[in-house]
Amino acid sequence: MADHETQVIEALRRAPGFSDLGVPDAITRLGGLTNLVFRVEAGARSVVVRLPGEGTEEYIDRSIEAHNAKAAARAGVSPEVVLAEPKTGVLITETVPGIVTMTPDHFSVRAGAPARAGRAFARLHCSGETFEYRFELFKMIEDYLGVLSTKDATLPEGYHDVVAAAAPINEVLAAADLPLAPCHCDPLCENFLDDGETMWIVDWEYSGMNDPLWDLGDLSVEAGMNAEQDAEMMEAYFGRAPTSAETGRMVIYKAMCDLLWTLWGLIQHANGNPAEDFWAYATGRFDRCKALMNSPGFNGHIDAVRAG
Repeated sequence: MADHETQVIEALRRAPGFSDLGVPDAITRLGGLTNLVFRVEAGARSVVVRLPGEGTEEYIDRSIEAHNAKAAARAGVSPEVVLAEPKTGVLITETVPGIVTMTPDHFSVRAGAPARAGRAFARLHCSGETFEYRFELFKMIEDYLGVLSTKDATLPEGYHDVVAAAAPINEVLAAADLPLAPCHCDPLCENFLDDGETMWIVDWEYSGMNDPLWDLGDLSVEAGMNAEQDAEMMEAYFGRAPTSAETGRMVIYKAMCDLLWTLWGLIQHANGNPAEDFWAYATGRFDRCKALMNSPGFNGHIDAVRAG
C-alpha cells in the first residue's frame, strides 16, 4: 500500500489545485477488478484517484476514456473529471457524497434502484453528447481473440461454434438500423453509485457509441435482475412500457454481453490478474450465454427485432 500511496500522491500533485499537496488526511483503497482505485481526503477536497492496472493498455484506449468521461460528466450522470492523463492512464474525479456503491444485492433490496438506473441511462443516452469510439460487438470479439492469440490461453470448448451461431443475430441487428447513443457498455453493478434519489455512473474504459439497449441488457445480467426488475428498469428508461422489439434487443444483448465478456475474463486469467478466479468467471459467463441462446423464447426475441 505504501508504494501505491506514493503513486497516488504524485498523481494528485499533477492535478489542478493540488500542486502543493502535502500528506493527505486519508487514502482509502476502493474496489476494482483491473485497476487500483483510491479515495483521497485532503482538507475540504475529496477525490477518487484511479491508477491503471497492469496490462490494461492492451485493450483500453485511455484517450477515448478521458474524452468520454468528460462527456458523461457534462451529461450529468458522472462525477466531474479533475485530471485525465491518457499517457499514464491516471484518472482523478470528484467524489459523489452520500452514495452507496451498488452490488447485485443492492439492486434487489434498495427500493427503486432498477428505475433509477434506467433513468440514469436515459439521461446519458438522450444527452446529445457524442462519445469517441464505436462499440461493435463482433469486432471486439475479434480483437479480444487477437489479444488471446498472443498469450497462453485456452478458450472454453465450443466458443467458436457459439460465435458462429450468433452471426445471424448480428445480421438481424444490422438490418434493424438501430440508433446509436453514448453508452457505458460495461455496466457492472459496482460502476453505479446510488444516493437514493439519483444513480450516478462511473468508469468509462469501455464506453462508446452503441445501441443504447446494450447498456440495459448488460446491467440486467450483471445485477441478476428478474423479470419484474427488468420491467421496472425498462419502463423508467422509456417512460412507458417497451415494445416487443425493444424488449427483444435487451434480451439479445443479455446473451451477447456474456459472449464478449467471456473473452475479457480469459484475458484477465492469462494475465494472472489475482482479483478473482477469472477462469471460473469466463466459463460461467459462457455457460449462461449458451443457456439463454438455447432457451425456448430466445428466437422469438430475434423475430421481434426482425419485425421491428
